[in-house]
Amino acid sequence: MDETYLKRVIDPYLTDGLEASGAVLIEGAKWCGKTRTAEKHSASAVYLMDPTDGWRNLQLAKQDPLRLLQGKTPRLIDEWQKVPSLWDVIRFEVDRRRGQEGQFILTGSTTIPEDEIDHSGAGRISSITMRPMSLFESLDSDGSVSLKRLFEGSDDISGTSEKSLEDVAFWIVRGGWPESVGKSEKVAVNKVVSYVDAVTGIDISAVDNVKRDPVIALEVLRSLSRNICTTASIDTMRSGVVKDGSTPAENTMYSYLNALQRLFVIEDVRPWNPALRSKTVATKTWKRQLADPSIAAVLFHSSSEGIVKDLRTMGFLFESLCLRDLRVYAQPIGGEVCYYHDRGGLEADAVIHLRDGRWAAVEIKLGNAQVDDAANNLLKLRKKVDEDKMGKPSFLMVIVSSGYAYKRLDGVLVVPIGCLKD
Repeated sequence: MDETYLKRVIDPYLTDGLEASGAVLIEGAKWCGKTRTAEKHSASAVYLMDPTDGWRNLQLAKQDPLRLLQGKTPRLIDEWQKVPSLWDVIRFEVDRRRGQEGQFILTGSTTIPEDEIDHSGAGRISSITMRPMSLFESLDSDGSVSLKRLFEGSDDISGTSEKSLEDVAFWIVRGGWPESVGKSEKVAVNKVVSYVDAVTGIDISAVDNVKRDPVIALEVLRSLSRNICTTASIDTMRSGVVKDGSTPAENTMYSYLNALQRLFVIEDVRPWNPALRSKTVATKTWKRQLADPSIAAVLFHSSSEGIVKDLRTMGFLFESLCLRDLRVYAQPIGGEVCYYHDRGGLEADAVIHLRDGRWAAVEIKLGNAQVDDAANNLLKLRKKVDEDKMGKPSFLMVIVSSGYAYKRLDGVLVVPIGCLKD
């Protein structure tokens, strides 16, 4: 890989996918780096959104798609969803080239309804979700604490992150967009503003060819930002969306939210419902989350300086940043990031649950003064979980904004986000 390319956590994951499947689909929010990463793993490429030849490629994809697939492999088909029928053509071509793995890499910034394709692609096309850069990928985390090693039982941790609140606020405002890494805050914020304008202006309608009002789209995204990392109801969300003195109908609100989800702008956090020792009922409401905290930060009209002055808001945005990074780090080990909250008020900001049943609970706190309370919450949760059915947690961890990485006497780990990696 060239020296200008910042390695992504999914690089080896993509390599493995190409060795095991005929094609690999990389999907995720626009501008998160899908095309650049796919190019590093491909031998030839065709771009359906190329401003010079894209229209020719689109016509070829519709009229003679097999010709479009000819070229050195792995062959990149960038933004394949512009011609949904390509999916079934690629699936068929993978079957025809039976025994030849790693034939195609597809990238896509929107999901396609199941009724637009004839076959799921199971066994032929594997999928990888790509997210904006984590702090380790953007070289802001030193990676002294590995999530993978923690799950393997290595909890003898050490590390130091001497970042200030201003540094953390800058990470939030800049976001994990590859084109913003290394840029000034002003440039980075302008890029996020452009992203928001594109999503709420053109993409929100183009995703499914349903005309939507850009003003309402922006207000929906703003409402999401105000409620980030909360379990705000649809009615609460609607109350924050006002145009001409009225709020949208519930079905209209769902239409906008579904479109933003298909664009990978929204990635809510699923509730974790483990087997418990008591009759306590865990919530089933999803927690509101965006692809990147910078989206919410920009819609608050906040600079890093403004965020530091509002520590309550910064706490929610910091949690969003940490959830983004945990999702990136958990993906290669088959982990899903959930959260826990029950009717008794006990919660864990994140629960990482692996396919093999292992799990870990995480609290996220902006300040080190909150570590004791966070650790006690995690220990209470451990006592509530039926370990005969769920197994013991691989670890309990409090993520903080800065300071030392260490193991407390009660066994709870404390790790600055600037020390964490996959």
